[in-house]
Amino acid sequence: MKSNKVVLRTCVCSREVCEKKDLFRIVRTPEGEVVVDPKGKANGRGAYLKKDKEIILKAKANKCLDKKLEAKVPDSIYEELLGLL
Repeated sequence: MKSNKVVLRTCVCSREVCEKKDLFRIVRTPEGEVVVDPKGKANGRGAYLKKDKEIILKAKANKCLDKKLEAKVPDSIYEELLGLL
């Protein structure tokens, strides 16, 4: 039998390679809006963050998502991510 391929992505904050299911995807849409993408299929520039409270707080402190997405990430995005944990 053929086994399913494991999809790996890198967390922008910790630089740790994880399975895609263990990461949140945050997207800057073509309109410039920053949103959390729960299905992983939204159009736009995406970045991945590990599903870990410490990593989310660290990303907020050093603004690594702002740099990766080339846009200002509002605090509401970080609050939404913490709520999804």
